[in-house]
Amino acid sequence: MDKHETTRPPTPQLGVNTLEPYWMPFTGNRHFKQNPRLLAAASGMYYTSDDGRKILDGCAGLWCVNAGHGRAEITEAIRRQAGEMDYAPSFQLGHPIAFELASRITANLPGDLDHVFYCNSGSEAVDTALKIALAYHQAKGDHRRTRLIGRERGYHGVGFGGISVGGIVGNRRAFASALLPQVDHLPHTHDLAKNAFSRGQPEHGAQFAEALEQLCALHDPATIAAVIVEPVAGSTGVLVPPKGYLEALRRICDKHGILLIFDEVITGFGRLGAPFAAEYFGVLPDLMTVAKGLTNAAVPMGAVFARKPIYEAFMQGPENAIELFHGYTYSGHPLACAAALAAIEIHRREDLAGRARAISGYWADAIHSLRDARHVIDLRNLGLIGAIELAPRPGAANARAFEAFLECFRRGLLIRVTGDTIALSPPLIVEKPEIDRMVETIRTVLAAIS
Repeated sequence: MDKHETTRPPTPQLGVNTLEPYWMPFTGNRHFKQNPRLLAAASGMYYTSDDGRKILDGCAGLWCVNAGHGRAEITEAIRRQAGEMDYAPSFQLGHPIAFELASRITANLPGDLDHVFYCNSGSEAVDTALKIALAYHQAKGDHRRTRLIGRERGYHGVGFGGISVGGIVGNRRAFASALLPQVDHLPHTHDLAKNAFSRGQPEHGAQFAEALEQLCALHDPATIAAVIVEPVAGSTGVLVPPKGYLEALRRICDKHGILLIFDEVITGFGRLGAPFAAEYFGVLPDLMTVAKGLTNAAVPMGAVFARKPIYEAFMQGPENAIELFHGYTYSGHPLACAAALAAIEIHRREDLAGRARAISGYWADAIHSLRDARHVIDLRNLGLIGAIELAPRPGAANARAFEAFLECFRRGLLIRVTGDTIALSPPLIVEKPEIDRMVETIRTVLAAIS
């Protein structure tokens, strides 16, 4: 053998599935590949595992399949669009359905949120919104506004902007030296001592918003460009905002000329029983990020919604000049636009937000029926989101919830766990018997876990 040659592994045969080459995201790869959990098909409220078992979907995939799996209308829209035009660039060119989708979306947005910037995921939407916020102040000549404020226990995706304003330690630890400068964080709002077992919004905690005034005093409000929060923090255990909290953030931002960004990647498209959390809470942000439910997860897509004054601030100078030096190869991808239009029509025709609102009381009762279940120290709910917080096992934080995840899957239920909290967010088409099954499976599993 020549000294420059290397030995290549044998080429895998077609149809042979080996797990090793795939580096899985947010997964313990070694554990998974020893104990794989593979999904092979999906329809309605259920996945089918590779061994043929039906798995009730208690978390809408990953907070995203709001209309249920395998919607024929979406599949056909993607198929039809792929046959007509598979791709079109969005730099200095356009295609009709990207504009049709923007018109359909903005016609149903609250307030003067009337412009859409497309991207491909929630992470990209967050980084896009942060860049728009920074560039907006520059366009207005307010050059000192370069600071961004996030929140502890916030999740805003995995771009460098998102993990910088995010507040999940594990997401930040390995990349700390490369995070954005001039970022600070509000405290989270989870107050177990005062608000345990709250139904809906907790009574106590609006005062947590006053920490923004303290950051303004520390940094000078004239240096702060934007504050970004999830209206309901999902990925860190379903942290529901206390009554008056979001309203206070809006008031403080208005007082100091700071943009307020709502990350609605999870709460958007009906999850709370309203099209968006901004409508549910009656608080209008300046920018809103969405993804997940936008296409019912059939094709990756994200977007940023912007209020009219923000868009107009960029529309200066020569008409042929690029106003915002930002975008993606796949912004407004034709297949994603087709999927989103079909998903939006399903939401309109079936009134999925209204359906979620109608069953939310039954959902709340079901979640809170677990108050006496083993290991439970808190229960939280809003819309069709629920959280079951477990007492951590001494010396083994997070282990108990992960064991619950594994055992629920074995028993035919898909849940999501974050830390020692079980998070539930079923498709909005969920029926009462399916809610009952979720709760009783979890009760049985918790009773069996040490």
